[in-house]
Amino acid sequence: MVFDGVEELDCIAPYEVFSAAAMHSANGVRVRYVTTERPGPIRCAYGTVLQVKHRLAPQETDLIVVPGGGYTRRDGPGVWAEIGDGTLPRALAAAPREGLTISSLCTGAVLLSAAGLTRGRPCTTHHGAKSYLAEHGGLVKNARVVDDGDLVTAGGITSGLELGLWLVRRELGSDAATGVETMLEYEARGTVWQAP
Repeated sequence: MVFDGVEELDCIAPYEVFSAAAMHSANGVRVRYVTTERPGPIRCAYGTVLQVKHRLAPQETDLIVVPGGGYTRRDGPGVWAEIGDGTLPRALAAAPREGLTISSLCTGAVLLSAAGLTRGRPCTTHHGAKSYLAEHGGLVKNARVVDDGDLVTAGGITSGLELGLWLVRRELGSDAATGVETMLEYEARGTVWQAP
């Protein structure tokens, strides 16, 4: 899921992990950038422009990743503008269904909170937004990735790599995750908190 003001690494890191996983999975993986707006250009936080060709279609996917961006800029594009507009939080609130995992990284958890998806659930976010998430009903855990089944959240900006690798391991197996780690020359770090 992308929107104007999205943090580049927040959306590019998991996209690359999942795309690489396609080479290590017999079942294949299809990865898309999507938006709740009309398909077209999305301007990221540092000026990168992504051409987005698809709208969010939760009924047609197994996983939605919601990145963050713009948390410290209340008057610019990013999570606050998306919350103010309301379209993205409403779409996320309507998305849950059996077989769908909704995930976030960094301040994407603030968007999940606005959609009511973190209330009473174990979750995490960027260290600068943990108090906000807790004040709005999230059960914040001190972990790099928090897996509560159909809700998986990850910490700050670089944790998108861990989020992607954890979900590859969970959904496609250890061989796929190890293959992606080897290809990227990156080993997952930090704690994964998993619901019992």
